[in-house]
Amino acid sequence: MGEIAYGNGKHKDSHGGTGTAAPPQPIDEYVGGIQAKIDALRKDGTDQVVEIQSSMDSLKRDRIYTQQEKEAKLTQLKADLEKAKAVESQNKGEVDKLIAEAESYLNSHFGEYYQAVVESGKAEKVQAQEKYQAAVAQLNKEHQETMAKLSDQQEIKDEKYVYKNRLFDAKMDLNKDLQEIKDRQHAAFDHKYHLIDMLRMSKFTFAETVAQRWENYKYTFNRRDFLLKNGLYIAIIIIFIGLCIATPILKGGTQLLTMNNVLNILQQASPRMFLALGVAGLILLAGTDLSIGRMVGMGMTAATIVMHQGPNTGSVFGHVFDFSTLPVLARVVLALLVCIVLCTIFTTIAGFFTAKFKMHPFISTMANMLVIFGLVTYSTKGVSFGAIDSTIPNMIIPRINGFPTIILWAIAAVIVVWFIWNKTTFGKNMFALGANEEAARVSGVNVFATNIMVFALAGAMYAVTGFIEGARVASNTANTGLNYESDAIAACVIGGVSFVGGIGKIRGIVIGVLMLRLIFVGLNMIGINQDLFYIIKGGIILFACALDMRKYLVKK
Repeated sequence: MGEIAYGNGKHKDSHGGTGTAAPPQPIDEYVGGIQAKIDALRKDGTDQVVEIQSSMDSLKRDRIYTQQEKEAKLTQLKADLEKAKAVESQNKGEVDKLIAEAESYLNSHFGEYYQAVVESGKAEKVQAQEKYQAAVAQLNKEHQETMAKLSDQQEIKDEKYVYKNRLFDAKMDLNKDLQEIKDRQHAAFDHKYHLIDMLRMSKFTFAETVAQRWENYKYTFNRRDFLLKNGLYIAIIIIFIGLCIATPILKGGTQLLTMNNVLNILQQASPRMFLALGVAGLILLAGTDLSIGRMVGMGMTAATIVMHQGPNTGSVFGHVFDFSTLPVLARVVLALLVCIVLCTIFTTIAGFFTAKFKMHPFISTMANMLVIFGLVTYSTKGVSFGAIDSTIPNMIIPRINGFPTIILWAIAAVIVVWFIWNKTTFGKNMFALGANEEAARVSGVNVFATNIMVFALAGAMYAVTGFIEGARVASNTANTGLNYESDAIAACVIGGVSFVGGIGKIRGIVIGVLMLRLIFVGLNMIGINQDLFYIIKGGIILFACALDMRKYLVKK
């Protein structure tokens, strides 16, 4: 930023803009004088401490010296460090006093200067608008005069084209003037924190950090980008507010947002959270999974068979299973393991074909969906399995003082998948692969193994849903779980997981799942036919993907 001067009652920066300045004494000169004193006090103290600590860190990583040479140098550096710390401690009181003096001056005078910049900016905005309106009026006058002289259609067409371009140039000049005003105001705001940064060596209070972030957000805010990024959220929130208003009117005073309804929403969202977390990994790879519902149905059927009270009423490939001789806890663990093994086997198969033969996940998972449904239906003859041991649901998903602990399962899953995505090499490889497969391959990412692991993780998530839902639902067949994939995919696209690949966050997935449940619970409470939910889900997916592709095209 350029020098800020006050001697002539004006401020001027590198952008060339001017405006009335309030403080009678130059801020840079006053604070700069204090900063020079602080720098002199820090020279043999704090500055030396920072430099010596940096040298010690470099020495520890250095492989040129022998261990004995390193120890000798470290001993000398430690001695120098103690001397520097002693000087720092000795000068600390004087440094703190000078910092307090400079900050007191800033707090007393900078607001006047900044307000002067803001006021001058407002006046300049008015001038810029007047300049733009005058330019448009002049262009319009010239255009009308030119059009009156023309008769040839091609010349008329060319004149209209030129006029349109001149209007565009005038608009761009206006935007440029407004941006320069915005830049000057931002630079003026930022200058105070630049001075504080020098005084305190980059140590800001929480309030100062928040103030800077808010200013940076306002400075970089773009309405078009904001609507592209959050348009679907805004639409869903508006719909939900409308449902909150409509519910008591249509249902005789019944409120939508009660504690019981909130817990009900969270309870319904919890099993679907696993599915969304699973398929989100595949969407990050620019794929999808059509077999989610059938995978959940298979897991629920398998879990019910294992946890059945007494011999099963139905058979699998003609064999009737009876696990009732096992302890209850053993059956619960076995049911979970069976679900995980079955689901991960099938998702791994789909992952193998996707990775090995470059097959699109749409095809491999559609094949999976048909195979699983056919296999489960044929093996069980379409028989319904139910009547699990009555003690099991309270073991897996008990309600504690009315609180459904299934919510805790979902929270645990969110934490685990967040850690995998953000804190592991596999997670980084997954994002790299989704963003650009060839670049990831060149960077040393094992594309085949990463693909398989993403599919396997998705299978494990589906399995947990099958296990939990198997314990919750009284009766399960191969058809159970039908269309669960639409909920999972819709939640992901609402949450900003891009089908372009490589873009998505866990918090977005969580928001997507909850928003979808909020809408459906609200619609259900006012009596909307559930068959219409499919239309709504389809519309949400279509709208969300359209926004996603629009953002992608804008970036390109």
